[in-house]
Amino acid sequence: MGERALPKVSVIVVNYRGAEHSVTCLRALRDELDWPAEALELICVDNASGDGSAQRIAAAVPQARLIRSATNTGFAGGCNLGVAHATGEIVAFLNSDARPHRDWVRAAVNVLQAEPDVAAVASKVLDWDGERIDYVDGGLTWYGMGYKPHIGKLDDGAHDTARDVLFGTGAALLARREVFERVGGFDERFFMFCEDVDLGWRLNLRGYRVRYEPASIAYHRHHASLHGADPARETYLLERNALAALYKNVSDETLATVLPAALALAVRRATARGDCDPTELEMTRREPAAETPGPMAVPRVTMAGIYAIDRFVEMLPALATSRRVEQAARVRTDADLLPLMRNALERTSPEVPYLLAHDSIVEALGVTQVYGARRRILIITADAVSQRMAGPAIRAWNMAELLSGEHDVRLISLNDHSDVSCGGRDPADFDVRQVAPRSMGPELAWAQLVVLQGHVLEHIPSLKTSNHLVIADIYDPMHLEQLEQGRDLGDDQRAQVVEAVTAVLSTQLRRGDFFLCASQRQRHFWLGHLAAIGRLSPTVYDADPTTRSLLAVAPFGLPGKPPQRTGPGLRDTLGFGPREKVVLWAGGVYSWFDPLTLLHAVHALRTEHPDLRLVFLGMRHPNPDVPEMGMAGQARRLADSLGLTGEQVYFNETWVPYADRQNWLLDADAGVTTHFEHVETTFAFRTRVLDYLWAGLPIVTTDGDAFAELVAAEELGVVVPAQDPAALAAALQRVLYDDDFSAGCRDRIAAVAQRFTWETVLAPLVEFCRHPRPAPDRLRPAPLTAPDRRTGVAGTLRRDAALARSYLAAGGPTEVARRAAGRLRRLWISREWRTDL
Repeated sequence: MGERALPKVSVIVVNYRGAEHSVTCLRALRDELDWPAEALELICVDNASGDGSAQRIAAAVPQARLIRSATNTGFAGGCNLGVAHATGEIVAFLNSDARPHRDWVRAAVNVLQAEPDVAAVASKVLDWDGERIDYVDGGLTWYGMGYKPHIGKLDDGAHDTARDVLFGTGAALLARREVFERVGGFDERFFMFCEDVDLGWRLNLRGYRVRYEPASIAYHRHHASLHGADPARETYLLERNALAALYKNVSDETLATVLPAALALAVRRATARGDCDPTELEMTRREPAAETPGPMAVPRVTMAGIYAIDRFVEMLPALATSRRVEQAARVRTDADLLPLMRNALERTSPEVPYLLAHDSIVEALGVTQVYGARRRILIITADAVSQRMAGPAIRAWNMAELLSGEHDVRLISLNDHSDVSCGGRDPADFDVRQVAPRSMGPELAWAQLVVLQGHVLEHIPSLKTSNHLVIADIYDPMHLEQLEQGRDLGDDQRAQVVEAVTAVLSTQLRRGDFFLCASQRQRHFWLGHLAAIGRLSPTVYDADPTTRSLLAVAPFGLPGKPPQRTGPGLRDTLGFGPREKVVLWAGGVYSWFDPLTLLHAVHALRTEHPDLRLVFLGMRHPNPDVPEMGMAGQARRLADSLGLTGEQVYFNETWVPYADRQNWLLDADAGVTTHFEHVETTFAFRTRVLDYLWAGLPIVTTDGDAFAELVAAEELGVVVPAQDPAALAAALQRVLYDDDFSAGCRDRIAAVAQRFTWETVLAPLVEFCRHPRPAPDRLRPAPLTAPDRRTGVAGTLRRDAALARSYLAAGGPTEVARRAAGRLRRLWISREWRTDL
């Protein structure tokens, strides 16, 4: 961004009897910002301090323009007064008890210049020492109270992904001046507190975006500017202003439901905070001797809530005028903003009487019908959840992590190799449990929604006919993998395995209410399967001709937090120096991959580039139940025969712990994945490529899958034909030794990676869980275990024999008998769908 293109930024600091803090803030703005002085205007509004503050500020920071307000108009009025005197295209608000990071302005301006529909940038705000979170996101309750979901937590980088938010904190906020003035700025009636929530709410309703930018950082002494203000007065302002914001901004239909409930809850919150006894005036408590009762002692904090309601009533005529303006100008519905509210049913006070009343009110007065309810969600994987996790467990973990912000979530692993301590990972908002399939009864009784993957439906057959809403995660076309994986089997056994796995998937597709796949290619594939088994019926089609409400694309994701080194990586582990060029194969070596051509390519380059190193990240699957595939042995033997092992090629024979993988990725110079040209490739989604995107590694990949299309279209590396060692050698040479090309790839990867954060890719799952519904054709479910008559008796027997073998291996003759009895029993059982979600 050239200096001449820089917009002028007017930074407004409001002072009220806090000269010391204000001077520190203004000097930091003057001396520490990475922003040219000629494009920066400093404005300090003194809110009639009357204690000499204005004079001290003027003397200490003469570069700041001092505006003296005749009266104390609060933070909202002071900011608006500053904007009225500002000359910049962008106005920035910084609390007087805050200081900016040097990139505070530049990072925010970059967003405003790049995204025209962003009206305001919400900065990341940390405590004064930069250790704990003040603001990284904003939530809004159904009764109008804003909250900061992660306040007080350590800043571990987990919130370093830009995102749209409902509002930013007024402690550090930048906005387009023209838009700020057009919407009327901060509502000065609020004086202080909630004025930032109200502003962001109004901006979003009018179609603008508020964007959280983690590179725009400020440090805040929380509430230092309040000078020991009366807590009751703060409570009064928060309660009053929340009601005012609610009244102004929700639709007529929503207001009719939530305003009576909000008023009732405000009263209960007031009595709970004061630890009052609401039964004091009940007739059963009347004392005969006290004919003329004296005054009642009511705590000040309780009266603050009551006064807040009284003053809200007094403000109603003026608020009604504002409401008409906002409702006429809005272009978004309340439902549109629901995702930005985060958890609309969040409880913001800890008192038990309040918590009980909250739940009673939202149910009795219909609030849950407007804003939804917390669901009870089981996420079940057959993979091991432990320090060393493979793709299915990683995906299940991140689903649980994302959904737990709005729902009660349990992550269940059926694998007895799981370690529920999670290897030091902190599932702060969801339970992680290892449960045997036969012990799943209590878990299923608790759950309303079930998310499952792989063979889970076969492990827990009761789910086939249960009342649960089932979300089937079919991102892995297992039957196509078996076409390759089963090559070492005899023809009959291989056919039986493929047929059995296909039957497992068909059962999922018959049972599910909602499906997730990994790509548009997969979506077309699974639509064909759904059509073949009769799920694309007129009932389903008429409900949604796009079928997106039945089958959505939700790729594998990557962390929002950029990789940060936490320990030794591959260079320290394998003894590499800083000059070696490292190509990383991140993931296992399975039968559908082609490491052999890659080894030949490395062999061809060894003379010209003796510094080239190829590292296989993990040869042994973290789930001991998954056997090593023949291709792994072939790769080792070929590397040995070419004299590459321990020289140019290194095999990590274990599996790098999930929490440590970034250390190995950060030591690499490029990432590679090679595969054969076959149908599995066509519909595969190579999750290891996401690790390359996460670490910013230029990518070399074989053509034929969805990621190859992405790499080619976005110029993220080089795409080569299958089984072409010469082309592969040339590609490796380019990404490793052409510095300009490599740097360009890394720049483009940084932008593309944002599309694949878990928060982004799992949006369809989040939306379904907010508004769950049975699939249209499952309102009267048919038996799931009836054989496909087109396969004939012999085909059915072959499939049953393959399933029986898998049951025998899993639990012996007892398991086979149990499954057979269950099948007979299910033929006679039918149940009605539960509709209480």
